[in-house]
Amino acid sequence: MPVQPAYKTRADEVDDLVETVKNLIIPFIRSAEPSSSTSGSSKQYAAGDGVNGDQGQHPMTLVDYHAPKELQSILDLDLPSKGQGKDGLVNMTEKVLRYSVNTWDQGFMDKLYASTNAVGVAAELLTAALNTNVHVYQVSPVLTLIEKHVAKTLARMYGFTDPHSGGMSQPGGSAGNSSSIVIARNTLYPHTKTRGIGSDKYVLFTSQHGHYSLEKAAQMFGFGSDNVRSVPVDKTGRMDVSALRKMVVKSKEDGEVPFYVNATAGTTVLGSFDPFDEIAEVCKEHHLWMHVDGSWGGSVIFNKGIAEERLRGVEKADSIVMSPHKMLGVPVTCSFLLAKDMRKVWKAMTLPAGYLFHTSDSEEIFDLADLTPQCGRRGDALKFFLSWVYYGEEGLSEKIERAFELATRMQEQLSRSENVVMLSTMPPPCLQVCFYYAPERQLGDPTATSRRTEIMTERLMRRGFMVDYAPGENGKFFRIVINISTTEETVTRLVEMIEEVGRENTT
Repeated sequence: MPVQPAYKTRADEVDDLVETVKNLIIPFIRSAEPSSSTSGSSKQYAAGDGVNGDQGQHPMTLVDYHAPKELQSILDLDLPSKGQGKDGLVNMTEKVLRYSVNTWDQGFMDKLYASTNAVGVAAELLTAALNTNVHVYQVSPVLTLIEKHVAKTLARMYGFTDPHSGGMSQPGGSAGNSSSIVIARNTLYPHTKTRGIGSDKYVLFTSQHGHYSLEKAAQMFGFGSDNVRSVPVDKTGRMDVSALRKMVVKSKEDGEVPFYVNATAGTTVLGSFDPFDEIAEVCKEHHLWMHVDGSWGGSVIFNKGIAEERLRGVEKADSIVMSPHKMLGVPVTCSFLLAKDMRKVWKAMTLPAGYLFHTSDSEEIFDLADLTPQCGRRGDALKFFLSWVYYGEEGLSEKIERAFELATRMQEQLSRSENVVMLSTMPPPCLQVCFYYAPERQLGDPTATSRRTEIMTERLMRRGFMVDYAPGENGKFFRIVINISTTEETVTRLVEMIEEVGRENTT
């Protein structure tokens, strides 16, 4: 039985444990540095330090992957009846690091996020130390003001110039989208807030490439997922506005209640940006709430050149979601729901709770939980605020621009291959590069193509690259995501590896 150290104060205990865990975390991060990573550069490709610096049987820094049941056995997650103290903490921390995906590694190009950065780790430590609930101003005065200021600044950047514009943090982009639906319904049809939707058939619209969170919200809120209508997209993955208009008219003719359109800034697969100007015209014509899901691509607002092209017309939306934990590398989770008029948000969401909320001035809301579904609220805005302070708007802009340049460079390199059929337009609309690997550019049978993609994905992971794939008309295709930490050497090496595993027998 381990002996628990005798600490004089709680501060001493924190000091000891934080230092102990830090001494495990830093080698984990250092092992993924490009100079030592198995996938960071072609020059050092075979000289990885290994997970958490281990150069034993598993020199891979990205992931020591095991199937669920096998990993359960390795981890031994049985919870003890008696505390195991510092020794138990260290033992489990080592296991967590040893068998987790190391998102700091250059080879992690699988999802719409990657590692955080130094300021992100420091911000998480500060958030944990404060451990306050940002639900009412009384217990979180500083974090409340930071959240309100960050949200209002973001809202103005998107063109929400009304004095009452602003927003609030959300526990992820899906939560932000869900909240926007409730706000839209309660604003356009106030009786639903107290009486429910009754027998009316409320209908929502999103593109075929929109995020599944719309359907998830519809089934949670009683609309039913069938009442989320999927609008066709053009060949670039952008919503077909003429189809949207026809579908809205048809919905009204059928006696339904269309009320909400979700446009996307950076779709999950192709990274497409919907035509916001044209969508806004339909919404204005038919009195629909226009929401923009910018969870992924909305962060380009920090680069004026990219934003002017991709986000044209976004200021015409009623609400916008953006997630700095994706493109900007802020620790997960950090998302914001922004609105033109926070008075409408408050009216749509507020409920009497005198034991908690002690202010009722809708002109300026400081008890932020009165605006959100959840009462328990982390100080996630602090993480983005500190990142913004650390890098500045110019620094964030430079990171975005460089990532977009790398995505274009990767597409150019892949396009020169006689075995690649590109799906992404040139330049890519966002940071995803999508393509089929097809020998001599012959796609052939979709089932065979899908199987080839799956096998190549598995073999790429063994070589230090974690990438993803998605279903398409001709089978499953590759979707590779560049992030703000990706290096040019990583892009070059990955293209080489794709050709190398593609030449192997994958059928």
